[in-house]
Amino acid sequence: MDELISTIQRHPAKYWHRLEDGRIQCDLCPRDCKLHDGQRGACFVRGRAGDIMVLTTYGRSSGFCIDPIEKKPLNHFYPGSSVLSFGTAGCNLACKFCQNWDISKSRSFDKLLDQASPEDIARRAGELGCKSVAFTYNDPVIFAEYAMDVADACHVRGIKTVAVTAGYIHAQPRRDFFNKMDAANVDLKAFTEEFYVKQTGSHLQPVLETLQYLKHETNVWIELTTLLIPGLNDSCQELSEMSRWIVKELGVDVPLHFSAFHPDYKLNDISSTPAGTLIQARKIALDAGLQYVYTGNVHNLEGDTTYCPACASELIVRDWYEIKSYQLTADGCCKYCHTSIPGRFEQFTGQFGRQRIPVRIGVTA
Repeated sequence: MDELISTIQRHPAKYWHRLEDGRIQCDLCPRDCKLHDGQRGACFVRGRAGDIMVLTTYGRSSGFCIDPIEKKPLNHFYPGSSVLSFGTAGCNLACKFCQNWDISKSRSFDKLLDQASPEDIARRAGELGCKSVAFTYNDPVIFAEYAMDVADACHVRGIKTVAVTAGYIHAQPRRDFFNKMDAANVDLKAFTEEFYVKQTGSHLQPVLETLQYLKHETNVWIELTTLLIPGLNDSCQELSEMSRWIVKELGVDVPLHFSAFHPDYKLNDISSTPAGTLIQARKIALDAGLQYVYTGNVHNLEGDTTYCPACASELIVRDWYEIKSYQLTADGCCKYCHTSIPGRFEQFTGQFGRQRIPVRIGVTA
């Protein structure tokens, strides 16, 4: 961490212990980084300073934007509302296909343009009329202390919190972190250990354990996203096995989003995902029993629309991130047959739409 750790705010980090050989081990995620003084973890932003672990990105962001909640993507969490989104730098995974690599793979604190306290963020979210604040762009697990403090400040003001995460986290921090979240979109990047090891530098099982924990031991609203990469994780067999696991372990009512890959970062030699692949994946998941399956990064009205599982009526018709028709009651039931739709719903006088608005919060570095 050399000179950076002495010049950037050193916020004490949780989740570590000392080893007999003099190193300290980070206990936040399954990477279990073991560090000498001055070393960073694999995530880059957690490191050892003297005899403690510190988080060097506390209070610092790569930027803030107001987004439609559907962009996270969350289709069953206050659809039509706006969310204040931000991230920091670094990541505890090493995805070769990262779509936000300029932020998540950053090794420069020059990316952290905005300084904002948890109270600043919560106050500004309220002033901007945002229903929620999302920790996104890079994985909030690695800046857990900051995200949890922001969540506390938001809840004081009645603002919801959202984690967009790969779910790669140990059991105790998992409990602490998600205890502060109202919703999460978890990247289930594939359904094979080989993919996780070769393409992300991590393992599948801890992610599955996070999903099971969220579904069965919390009140966090969860949706899943899988980025389909041609030839790597898009086989019919793998998608069928993944869908059946979700049905069995999480239930038929967990929304699943299939998103289109485009060449980026270290996977520039693979072509973009054809729309037909996403449409086929959606059919496989529906045939497996999942009731809410969506497509992303392609223009597909059917794949954007929420249907009633009982009467098949179009309940929320979306065109990209814009809602064209909303046929749910105030308490989240189908207006036609009164079937309760899982999620968190509220009728808004208007909707945020597909716009994305950069905003400044706190002090610009």
